[in-house]
Amino acid sequence: MQTNQLPLFPLSAVMLPFGRMPLQIFEQRYLDLVRDSMRSDTGFGVVWIRRGEEVARQGSGKQQFGETGTIARIVDFDQLPNGLLGVTIEGRERFTLVDTRVAANGLVLGEVIVQPPLPPAPLEGDWESLVEVLESLGQHDHVRRIGLDINVNDAWQLGYTLAQLLPIDESLKYDLLNASNSEHMLDQLDLILSEISGEG
Repeated sequence: MQTNQLPLFPLSAVMLPFGRMPLQIFEQRYLDLVRDSMRSDTGFGVVWIRRGEEVARQGSGKQQFGETGTIARIVDFDQLPNGLLGVTIEGRERFTLVDTRVAANGLVLGEVIVQPPLPPAPLEGDWESLVEVLESLGQHDHVRRIGLDINVNDAWQLGYTLAQLLPIDESLKYDLLNASNSEHMLDQLDLILSEISGEG
């Protein structure tokens, strides 16, 4: 199967398709990554750091990444009050991480197999409660700032966007990233929400 080389942005958070996430950029390797991505209008890979730290320190050990990642595109940027560059990224296709190497500037490059775009999946069954939770979250200032624009009638978009916003453990988000079908993902989200609300 054909692989592609993709610059990687390792994070301690899981990036999901259709989800949006704000980032502060301060390391030179990632400033270069953002600049190149915006100039060429291309994406980069976001991978979850299973073990290790976002900012590598001498003697802190090697980072371990999740095997599944998400291609991200920059959809907004500005200068933050602290003077750092702020960008908003949006998740696109998933990919499988086959191998990695580190470039001279410290940027991690990945050999990846890009998975096909997720086809729209109509909502089957009564998921109005999930739509209501997403609409409620959409009223928060933080969510307003990242400017969500999704089709809540597409099960993938509803599920992944909601999972991105919920304050749940990153390992759960990673499990959802690897969901085999949209119905399974929505079932899992429903269980997670029941546990959060104390109904589980």
